This record gives sequence, structure tokens and C-alpha cells, in this order.
Amino acid sequence: MTDVAGGGIRPLARVWAWLLAPRDIAALAAFRVALGLLITVSAVRFLAYGWVGVLFAQPRFRFTYWGFGWVPVLPGDWMPALFMVMGVLGALLMVGLFYRVTVVLLFGVFAYVQLLDVTNYLNHYYLVSLLLGLMCFVPAHRAFSVDAWRKPVLRRDWLPAWCTVLLRFQVSVVYVFAGLAKVTPDWLVHAQPLNIWLAARTGLPWVGPLLEQRWMAYAAAWGGMLFDTTIVLFLMWRRTRPFAYVVVLGFHAVTFVLFPIGMFPFIMVTAALVFFDPSWPRVLAARVRRLPLAVRPSGVGEGATLVVPGWKGRLALGAALTYAVLQVALPLRTHAYGGNVLWHEQGMRFSWRVMTREKNGSATFLVRDSVTGREWHVPPSQYLTRLQEREMAVQPDLILQLAHRIARDFEANTHHPMEVRADVRVSLNGRMSEPLVDPHVDLAKEEDSLGPKAWILPAPEGPPVHLRPSRRSAPGA
Repeated sequence: MTDVAGGGIRPLARVWAWLLAPRDIAALAAFRVALGLLITVSAVRFLAYGWVGVLFAQPRFRFTYWGFGWVPVLPGDWMPALFMVMGVLGALLMVGLFYRVTVVLLFGVFAYVQLLDVTNYLNHYYLVSLLLGLMCFVPAHRAFSVDAWRKPVLRRDWLPAWCTVLLRFQVSVVYVFAGLAKVTPDWLVHAQPLNIWLAARTGLPWVGPLLEQRWMAYAAAWGGMLFDTTIVLFLMWRRTRPFAYVVVLGFHAVTFVLFPIGMFPFIMVTAALVFFDPSWPRVLAARVRRLPLAVRPSGVGEGATLVVPGWKGRLALGAALTYAVLQVALPLRTHAYGGNVLWHEQGMRFSWRVMTREKNGSATFLVRDSVTGREWHVPPSQYLTRLQEREMAVQPDLILQLAHRIARDFEANTHHPMEVRADVRVSLNGRMSEPLVDPHVDLAKEEDSLGPKAWILPAPEGPPVHLRPSRRSAPGA
């Protein structure tokens, strides 16, 4: 590195000094513990409720991500063992034992499980995968860990600021884009799909009568949008941070009670901890034990020498910037397709459009022998589980994948080329069902790609319906 003195300090040197400024390791160690605990609990839940068999052993066909069809599939009876390994790795991450190997293995296992079937995609598990990927580069085991106890040479009271900056950036992306995704007529003008979901929860004790009120759906819609778009600012500002975190706790507690969204509230409550002061665990412990708080590194001193990074540092900075650009570009890519992303789904995944749509659909495939002209109607249930069928019927790229599989199976039996068309009708946010794909297009001849899919029909026009629930209706009806 090259020293930079006087008033001619280059901007890059200032940025580098800010990223390398020492910060207390305590907060990142606490985040490591919380993340490991959540992963262990999640793995145990999958095993205890039998979800491993339902999601990974029962399916006879799997939907792959574009470009990841090469990912091999373990035999179904191996999957419980893999989730046991995941739970153990989560526990090792929590206590900080063999951290470097543990976090890399855990990232690999977690990402592998997510890649097995697109129909299992959930935003919060995608977030966990990203956080684990970042943790591979963050040495959060240098304090409050078994590794630091076993090898005192590893111990550090501080880490460079970039470790916290990366995690804060990732969580900020989730909240901001989740909020921007709600700036739509369906969400703000028609309070959909919240009106549908709240109408199904009017049987809840105490709050049921409140959920019957139409204004409640609008209050929830506008409140959710404002929460997502502003909470990062309030978490970043020291004066409002404690109050903002109370709001985070309350918001995610309400969503946990009202909606079946699994571990998502717990993951977001944990992720928000990265915005707190790096020394918050020490402050909390000192207050509980009524001990004086030791001073920890908090930044570059007045007389610190600023330096320009060498080629390795510039390479690392370039990689971090590339990652940041990618995380911003992925949610924005849907604008390149035009239309309503909630309908055509192109650019929907990895864009943090959390709880912005309610879609229901039905699909039937028509297979025609190009030589004999003979036709067959093929229901998706011949290939898919109920969960897979529900997800496939509203996502065009999955419809295309199943059409290709059906064509291959018929061609293998008849040795004739096959045409496959799909009759798919979908309801978006309570609207009447409309055709999703062109029923005249031979999907067997269409190839999946990142380009626009011309065989997806335009989204239906007009506003969605508004439900007027009755408390006497059964929950979920």
C-alpha cells in the first residue's frame, strides 16, 4: 500500500480507510450465533414436520433454475441425513467451532437444497443463502467462539468496518426493494392481496372483528409499504434505532400471527441486528451485570494515516462493488421485460417482491402426435405433487419445463415428434381467471432463456375485487 499525506488525499484512500476502520467484533459474533441458531431450528422443523419427504422425496419431477439443470439430485432417503448435517453445521456456526470450514460447508448445503426445486423458492431462504455466502468472508469467529478459546492467536476484539457494511447493505436491499415492490395500484389503491388474506383470518380471536373492516386492509397495505421503504433509515440513525427495532419486532410479530410465512419474521428480526452499534452486546452485558464497559475500537483516529490499497485490496473492493451492483440489478431486471411482473413472473424471483401477489391457477396440457394426429389431455397431477402443481400453474417458465418433459415422455413411447400446448387460467389478486399462456403455441418447440417470452399473454386489465368478509365464515375460506 502507498501512503497518502497532506491535503491531496485521494477519494479511494478515504473509502479504503473507512472500510478498514476497526469496529467492535461483538455485534458480528452475536449475529453469527443468532444465524446459526435459526438454521439449526429450521433444519429441525423440516425433519420434525416431515417436510423433507414431502418436498424432496415424494416429487417424481423437479423444476430447475435456468442454468442450473446440472445440479445432481441425491436419493430421497439421503435428504433427511443432509438436513441433519445442516442442523449440526448450524450448531457449529452458532458456537464458532471450525468456523471457516463450517460456514463454507453450510453455505454449500443450504444453497444446494434451494437449487433442487424452483417450487420450493422462498425469499427468506434466498436471503439466508446470501448471508451465509457473505459470512464466508467475515471472520466472525475471532471472539466469543470455541475457535478463539482453542486458539488464542485467533482472538480479536475488532474487525474491519467492511464486514458490517456488507451485511447492512444486503439487509437494506431486502427492505428497500420489498417496499418499492408495493408501490402498485393493486397494493395501494385496492389493498390487494391483503384484503383477500385478512378476509380469511376474521375467525381469529380478539382481532377477527377488526380484520373485517375494509379500512384495515388499506392501513396494513400503506403501513407495510412505508415500513419497508423507511425502516432502514431509522435503523441507521442512532437516535431512532431502538424505537425502530421495536417497530421491527412488532411488525414481524403481527405478520407471524396473521400469515403462514414460517421462519421469515425470525430471520428478518435477526438480520436487523446488523444495524446496531458494533458494541451493543457488550453494552447489554455490562448493563445486565452492572459492570463498567471497556472501550473498544470504533474508528480511525485523528492522526491515522490514510493509504491507497494495493492490487489485492483493489481486487477485493472491485468484487464487493460487483456484488453490490448485482444485488441491485437483479430486482430491477424485471423492468426490461415490461408489463406486470406479478402476472408474467419474468424477473420475479430474487427481486424481494415479498407478499405482493395472490395467484391461483389451473393447467391442462394437450399433447398431439405430429404424425398420426392423435391427441391426449395430460393433467399435471400425473407428474407433480400438489405443491408443485400449485406453483407450476402460475409460473410460465415452470409450465414450459413440464411441457418439455411431457413431450420427451410421449416421444420416447411413440417415437414420433409431439406438440404440447397448455390451457392455463390464472387469477391474480382476486380477479377473474384469465389465460396465462397462448394456447395455440407449441411449447415443445419453445426454449427457455433470459429473454422475453412472447407466448405469455398480457395481464388482465381492470381492478381486482374487494371481499366483504363475515366472521361466521371459516378461517381460510
